[in-house]
Order: sequence, then structure tokens, then C-alpha cells
Amino acid sequence: MTALNQYQRLEAAGVWRETPKSQLRDVIVSFGDATLVLTDPRSEVPLAHWSLPAVTRLNPGKMPARYAPGGPEAGEEVEIEDELMISAISKVHRAIEASKPHPGRLRSGMMLGAAAVMTILAVFWVPPALVRHAADIAPPAQRAEIGRIILSEIAKTTGNPCSRPAGDMVRQKLALRLIGPEAQIAVVPATLRGAIRLPGPITVVGEDLIEGQLSPEVAAGHILAAQAAAVENDPMLAALRYAGPRATFHLLTAGTLPRKSLSGYGETLLADPVPRPDDEQLLAYFTRAGISSEPYARSLDPTGEAVLGLIEADPFRTAVPKPVLSDREWIALQEICDQ
Repeated sequence: MTALNQYQRLEAAGVWRETPKSQLRDVIVSFGDATLVLTDPRSEVPLAHWSLPAVTRLNPGKMPARYAPGGPEAGEEVEIEDELMISAISKVHRAIEASKPHPGRLRSGMMLGAAAVMTILAVFWVPPALVRHAADIAPPAQRAEIGRIILSEIAKTTGNPCSRPAGDMVRQKLALRLIGPEAQIAVVPATLRGAIRLPGPITVVGEDLIEGQLSPEVAAGHILAAQAAAVENDPMLAALRYAGPRATFHLLTAGTLPRKSLSGYGETLLADPVPRPDDEQLLAYFTRAGISSEPYARSLDPTGEAVLGLIEADPFRTAVPKPVLSDREWIALQEICDQ
């Protein structure tokens, strides 16, 4: 679509509310692949993907412009004051409307040809496209629910996530600093040798990153690495690919993903090696979080040979970073799995 291509690099500030009761949150609004993307300006993590054809302006002619993914009943909305972005959304909408087919007569031969094409598309194109579209437009609440389902699948192998009042408060503080206000960190009583990012966003770490370490920098590094890896490999998309097109279609039409479609997915995630992001991308996360990258690097390779780039380019190699947690908080987190 020419109109959409014209605005691929356009960005604007906005204010987003996930639900009518949620607090307003600053976001960056941009165009994705047939979607309107709302991104956290600090972490650069996408918070929502709205299908462009479904985006509705709630207050035509008034400023700031208010948009919702499907109408007022959605409850979710974003406010935009940037006139160029407002104009771009309007122009893209007009282009979408103009591209819609108009009813007319078709000859029988054309109908047969169209039917054949549709059959080919249904077999070879629709399932992958359907899954990707569902992942792109899934609202935060839907992602969080699917993340919880996957966490319960992981728990079948690792045991239930650990919980103690003092440790839970530290988990929340760590998630807020490293990921964002809606994020969660789950600690499971098992050895994972890394962190696993789920939709939600939920990040799962093993007890080995907590109990067996002298300081929280190693666990923090693995949590940041999981966020960086999720940018290239969307956990929601991976989950829906596992669930399959039929379950994904149910998600799109009924709003829920059948739990049985993710049966065994926890074992699959635990068996797969934890992905290591590109050093340059990962170092940007360490810089923003104010955390040294060397403890994380040494946890991967104590000799430092295979992780030399992370050690030499450590953003705090010649400076002292802000402590990830206080000593008391770190002890509380280390005791979170104690019975």
C-alpha cells in the first residue's frame, strides 16, 4: 500500500490507556505491517499492535485525536496531538477503503479461477499470515493471559513459581526497573541457565540465577538478555505458531486461546537453548538499565574469551553503576524459594 509505505518511518508521541481504569502512559506511535504500533519510549518494547482497518477515531474533528482498536467498546485508547500523524492515519484509512473490492458480476470462469486461488492461499498462505496477524494485534490483556498459561505449563516440569512476601516485593521492583510497569518476573525452583521471556510480558528465571550468585547483576543481565531476544523473536508469535492456526482462529474470533493448544509447550521452551542476542543490541539494554554487562558475560563464559565484546564494551567498565538491589533486597530475593 503506497500510503502506508510513505509513513513507515513516521513516529509521534501519544498517551495510551490500556483499560478505562488504567493510568495514562506515554508511548511512541508508529506504523507497522498493516498495524498501528504503540511502543514504550524507555524500553522500546512494543506494548500494543492495532490492526489499521479496525482503528477508529473516537472524536472526529477534535483535539487531541482519540483512537481505539475497534470502537469505544474496546476500552483501550490512545491520544495523539501530532497533526502529521493524525493526517497520516486518516490518509491510510482512506487508502484502505479505496482498496476494498466493489461488488459486481463475475463470469463463471473467473469465479472458478478465484476459487482455485483462494484454495491455494488457504493452504499455503492463510495459516502463517493468520498467526502473524493475531500476534501483531493481540492486546496486552490477551498476551498476559497466554503468558500465564505458558507459565503453568513450565511449572509442570519445574514446580510452581516461588513466592514469599518479601521476595515478591523485590521481584516487582526488579521487573519495574528492568522491563516496565506491567511486567512480571517469575522465579521457579529449577535450573534454567538463563531467562525465558513469555508473552505478558512475563520473564521466567531459575533458582540457579538467584541462590547460586553473589550479587543480582547476573540475574539482571539474563533478564535483560531475554528482553533483547524478544525483539527479534516475539514470544507471542512463537506461542501461536505452536498452538496452530485453528487455535489462533479461535483466539481471533472468541478472544481466548484453548489451553490444550499449548499443552507441552513448557517442555519445548525448557528444552530449547536460551537465545543470545546480538552484543550491540544487548549492550544498549545494559546502558539504559544502568547495569554492568561483565557479570552476565562471565556467567556465560568464565574465561571471557567467548564474550569479549560484552566485557570490553561494558558501559560501566570505568564507572560504578547504580546497585541493582540493596543487600537486604537481594537476600529477600534469594530466600524466595525457601520453604
